[in-house]
Amino acid sequence: MTESLFQSYADVLSLCQIVKDDLEPLLDPEIGFAPRIRQLCTDQIAEFEDDSSQEERELLKLEENTWGLLQALMAARKTELKPKKTPRELLIENPYTPTSTIAQALMQSSPLFSELIVVREWLQEIAPLPIVPEATTGYWKFTKYNVMQAFRTGRNNNSGGGGGGRDGLVREMDPDVLSREDGKTLAPDDASYDKSLIQALYGYIRAGQLEEAIELCRKAYQPWRAASIRGSLLFTWRALSTKPRDEDEEEDNEEPNFWQGNRNRRLWKITCTKAALNSALSENERILYAALVPTPQTSTVLKASCRTWEDHLWAQISIMCEEKESMEIGKLGGNFWEEGVEGVRKGVRDVSVEDEEREEQEWVKEVTETLESLKGVAVSEGPAADHAFHFSQLYIILNRTSQLLEAFARGLSDGSYRRDTVEYAPMCRFFAHLALYLQIIDVTVPPLATQTILECYLQVLEDAGERDLIAMYASALGDNAVERYALFLVSLALTADVNERRLALTRAKDHGLDMERVAIVTAERTIEKAFEVLPALKGPLPSVITRQQSDTESELFLLRSIEWTVFLDTTYDTALEQANVILRYFLASGRVHLAQKLLEMVPSDLAVMSEPEDRATEYLHYRQFFVIWEILEKVVECEAMNVPGGLSNEEYATWLNQYRELIDQAYEQITKLLTSEWLVADESISSERRRRELIRIRQIYVPELIIRLHSLLVSSRHFIPENLKSALELVNIVADSRYRIYEDFINVGGRSLSDYLGAVRQAVLVGMEGGGSDPLRILTV
Repeated sequence: MTESLFQSYADVLSLCQIVKDDLEPLLDPEIGFAPRIRQLCTDQIAEFEDDSSQEERELLKLEENTWGLLQALMAARKTELKPKKTPRELLIENPYTPTSTIAQALMQSSPLFSELIVVREWLQEIAPLPIVPEATTGYWKFTKYNVMQAFRTGRNNNSGGGGGGRDGLVREMDPDVLSREDGKTLAPDDASYDKSLIQALYGYIRAGQLEEAIELCRKAYQPWRAASIRGSLLFTWRALSTKPRDEDEEEDNEEPNFWQGNRNRRLWKITCTKAALNSALSENERILYAALVPTPQTSTVLKASCRTWEDHLWAQISIMCEEKESMEIGKLGGNFWEEGVEGVRKGVRDVSVEDEEREEQEWVKEVTETLESLKGVAVSEGPAADHAFHFSQLYIILNRTSQLLEAFARGLSDGSYRRDTVEYAPMCRFFAHLALYLQIIDVTVPPLATQTILECYLQVLEDAGERDLIAMYASALGDNAVERYALFLVSLALTADVNERRLALTRAKDHGLDMERVAIVTAERTIEKAFEVLPALKGPLPSVITRQQSDTESELFLLRSIEWTVFLDTTYDTALEQANVILRYFLASGRVHLAQKLLEMVPSDLAVMSEPEDRATEYLHYRQFFVIWEILEKVVECEAMNVPGGLSNEEYATWLNQYRELIDQAYEQITKLLTSEWLVADESISSERRRRELIRIRQIYVPELIIRLHSLLVSSRHFIPENLKSALELVNIVADSRYRIYEDFINVGGRSLSDYLGAVRQAVLVGMEGGGSDPLRILTV
């Protein structure tokens, strides 16, 4: 197929969800949900190459059959039939009502009986067609030649073992000769052909193709077999039936004298039963008659022919349907075609409604127990009775779809179905679509089991790389849909670029999910997952002047979590909170460049947000810090541009002016930061963790900025002499008790106060280079 089977199933689901409020197209035998899925299985089987896994083909065939069963049964169960006359009412009205009309009324009056008929037809439909022997040129032609030879030579007149007796062949040509002449046989070629013929006839009956079987008998010059097979047809006669005329029927089929079927089926049935039980007949012959008359009496013979689980199911259902029909017709009485004139005189037997209901309940119980016994029936060919699909088919027939889904969900939960097996993905796919199909056609499904199955199928889709389909199936999880789709988006990790992430988020809306909620939950789960593996913010402070290590996947995973909340402007408030969380972690870890990347990824609109005030203020403080950080980087770049002897006087003057402006900006911005409550948390609204992180950030960067500014001012004194005075004046700000900046120098691993004081001492000594003994002279110059 040009597209994956997963995609094809999803296409069918999508089409059917559009018309989910209209049962008619959903249950249509051609374009309904089940027929479409069944056709997908058929097409896939046809595309399998010879070297494909036999197990895969077998699974697809079983699934194909199961969808056929679902179409047949669910259409019957969900279709409301118009009230019709009961068998009793038909016979009271007309005792000459044909048995076919009575049987049809019986089926309509019993839901279970009607469903069993449907199942039998399905079993006949999926049965393999028989191997038909080549056409013969005459009836027992080889045996006939020997018999004629015996007549011509006079051997057939000999008594005892003369003539045909010497070569062991029969001496007569009538169909019953083998049962009369004990030990005699047909000519080998005729015997072989008869055996193949009977097996083919059984195959046609097993497949419900009576007309094909009858035609084969005629071609084999054995019309009596055709008559025997045709005897199974119920008697029907339009002239005597109250059945409404079908508009599609041909006119010549409606002549009053036109009748079909067996007018004395009871006698035919007795005869076939005796033939099936006659040990003088061949095994194949007995099986053929047992298939024509499936009853408890012939069940042993019939079941001897069963090879597959489907064969056993067909045999058992055929027996139950035949018995139900015979029992109900016999119980009614008053039918001319069953009891003759005497039955008409006696009239229809009177049975109370309570007795009928009780008998129906008893029969339903009996059928249920009989079908349940097939769970453990032994088979000689094909998948065992306990195969998941056979179990599914049985529970679908028993109308236990809720128990079926629960059983499969338990198997998934307890590990009975392992993900590394061939059948895991196909079974998850089938049960996921079964649950969704039942929901669409308004059949109750167990919510927890359905959730478990869909969760596993989502994992199957992820493993298969079918990312485009996740949103569709996640949306079916109801209250858990957002959470589950968010977890899928989290699982994309770093494999999807920003455009792929945007598209994946958009699919949530396409399938009815709250896109904003999905974005928020995805961001939350991403951050949670990242923090599970990232090192905790504790221990000595990191250095921001040493060479930084390469970015780890966990850090990039945390960084890109911001993408989920910046696609939509309606999630900017969450993006603001999220940005603060990520910035706190990166800055508290000394990963300044990652924090810078984050600011490049977020929209500018976050900087103009004013609510909530504490979040907006914190975010502005980070932006304030990075303005300073960029200025300091520009100062370093500007210093590198001054190559001794490499600049002209004009170029030098331009450079010096730019250098002075950058240093002035750095001094102004840093002193502004130091004299404001930069990242000072309001303890009344701040969590303990956030407060500790903010303190850690101040202890890393406040001393760093002070010492860098001090060093910059001192080193630039050769070009801007007054900067040395500015460096010493900075001490007053650091020492000012209003700002309590000295408290940020006390953590282990960071810049210490002694580092700063040592730098100040060097600045004082530098100030005394011009002469004099006053260390503070530089401040008054």
